[in-house]
Amino acid sequence: MPQLDTSTWFIMILSMIITLFFMFQLKVSKYYFPENPEPKPVSMSNPITPWEKKWTKIYSPLSLPLQ
Repeated sequence: MPQLDTSTWFIMILSMIITLFFMFQLKVSKYYFPENPEPKPVSMSNPITPWEKKWTKIYSPLSLPLQ
């Protein structure tokens, strides 16, 4: 049975890592990143929700008096 020749593995792995690094850099360089991000102004509006119009109370079993 012939032995496995591993002499080229280092070059192959190194070239693969370098290629993946360059491909990743090319992918990332296509995105636009703003230099000075500024927060958007937040408008304080109260949304109308159905549970604000009526009174509700939730009874937890632990808060009820013992019987």
